[in-house]
Parts: sequence; structure tokens; C-alpha cells
Amino acid sequence: MESAYHPRVRALFFIVVGLLATTLCAQTPAAVLAPTGQLRGAFLALNPVQARIDPVTGAATGPVPDMIREIARRLGVPATMVPGTNVPAVIKAIEDGAADIGFLAVDPGRAREVDFGARFLVMPSSYLVALNSPIRRNADVDRPGVVVAAVGATTQHLFVERELRNVQVRVLPVMPAQAEVERLLTSGEVTAFAVNRQRALEAQGAAPSRLRALPESFIDVDQAVVVAKGRRDRLDVVNPLVTELVRSGFVKASAERAGVLGVEFPAP
Repeated sequence: MESAYHPRVRALFFIVVGLLATTLCAQTPAAVLAPTGQLRGAFLALNPVQARIDPVTGAATGPVPDMIREIARRLGVPATMVPGTNVPAVIKAIEDGAADIGFLAVDPGRAREVDFGARFLVMPSSYLVALNSPIRRNADVDRPGVVVAAVGATTQHLFVERELRNVQVRVLPVMPAQAEVERLLTSGEVTAFAVNRQRALEAQGAAPSRLRALPESFIDVDQAVVVAKGRRDRLDVVNPLVTELVRSGFVKASAERAGVLGVEFPAP
């Protein structure tokens, strides 16, 4: 009896140990955040505050790609970039499981679709106008006859739709090229363009005799990491990593290398 009992106990012991080992392995940070064995990060490829894509090589540079690579390095897995052309594309990548984490400006409406985590950057927003425009301050914008352009689903678009009462809002599908921005504003077809400050300053710098960025920010927006709804386990892993990258100066140094202007960073 005893000789038959011990082999069974021994077999049960090894089964339990195997199950525990599997459970522990599944709970590692890398397994939680990068279940495919690589960290897939989604971001706004057309937003220079987040990233730039080299048109020849396709290489992604800027604060967000740098963060994705560094988080992946700390997890011990490869990094995969998932560039999105707009906010809905980033949210879809998260919802469909094509990306493990994403990066977006914080907005209450978006919080119904994804869960926001640690903030890593504060992005001002500016109105861009023609150089000879009578608009000098933000308060001059919300008046009858003013046409404000914004890229659909951006934070700036959501703001002008929500806060401006007297203007006509013209929604564009994507950010136009510099020449088209100049044409829209100098022709009077559009009175002001609501964009993040980086875009406004770059457009002004490219055409200082034709365009002017208003000096004030009409809304300062937190940029944050996002995960799929209900994935608290992923936030528990990624939040400390993002917070450490901000605290250490990693994000600031990356933004400076990328020439990102006028942004601020959360207090350590």
C-alpha cells in the first residue's frame, strides 16, 4: 500500500510544481505587457510631438519610439512600432490586439475606449493664423465670421467643437502639407488653424513672412500611455516604467534630440 502511495504523491507533487511554474511565468512583466514576445507600441505617426517617420527608410524617431524601445529593453523583449495615421487608428490597434500599448493625448471621450495610464509629456496648443491677420490673442478667435480648421478627432478639434460658440469649424481628415496650410490661411478660406504648438511653430518657421503662431496656448494636453479597456494588469507594469523614464530625464532628452518645442514634462 505504501509503495503504491508514494509514486502517486510524487507524481502529484511534480504536476503542482509544473502548474505553479507556468503561473509564475505567465505573471512576469514581459508576459503581461508583451504576450507575443515583442512589445508592440502604437502612436501617432503624423504628430511630431510623438514621432516622425523617415519617408525613405520608414524608421521611427522621437520621444514615443524611444520610449517603446526603452520599455522593451527593460522587459527583455524586441520592440515593434505600430504607427497610426490618426487617433482612431491608434485606438483600433489597441482594441484589436495589434498593439500592446499606445500613446495618446488624454481626453474624457477617449477614456471610454481605452484606459489611460502614466503621463509623460504636456503638449500646448496654438492657433496658427496668416501674418496679417487681425487675430492677436486667443480671445480674438471665438467671433462670428471666423473659420477655424482642425484635424478631425485631435484634441484641438475636440476643444474647438466643445468650447467655441461663434465660429465655423472646418474639419480636415489629416494635417495638410505646409503649402496647403499656407494657402488656406493666406487666401482667407480658413481664419485660424487649431493645432498643437509644435506644428504651429514649425509652420511659422517654414513661412515666417506668411504665417504666425499665437503666443498663448488655448489648451495644454497631457500625453499618456494607454492600454485596452480593463487591462489593469498592463497598467500596473507599464506605469512605473513610464514614470521612471520621465523622472530620469529620458523623455526630456529624447524630445530635445527630436527638436520638439514648447512642451513640458510632469513633475518627478
